[in-house]
Formats: sequence, C-alpha cells, structure tokens
Amino acid sequence: MAEKKAFVLRVNPEMLKELEAWTQEDFRSVNGQIEYLLSEALRKRRRTRGRDKE
Repeated sequence: MAEKKAFVLRVNPEMLKELEAWTQEDFRSVNGQIEYLLSEALRKRRRTRGRDKE
C-alpha cells in the first residue's frame, strides 16, 4: 500500500455532523468516508474526461 500523507481539513460544524451520521450508516470512519468520496469523485472525473477526448 502506498504511504499516506496527512493534512488538515477544515469543515463547518453542520457539515461534519452530517458527515459523521453518514459514516455510521456506511460503517466507516470519517477519514475513511472522505477517502471513499474523493476516490469516487476522481474515478468519475477520469471517466468523464475520457469521454470528452473522444
């Protein structure tokens, strides 16, 4: 597994509260949920960019 880089992420309290509730539903940590969401967004972006080049 590649080494992970730590960084600070600032979110407003309302967003964090909603994110924490979502993580409980998906049985993930907040960090795990954020990683999952970023991975999905990047995967979708790559697919979309691939179609734009056609």
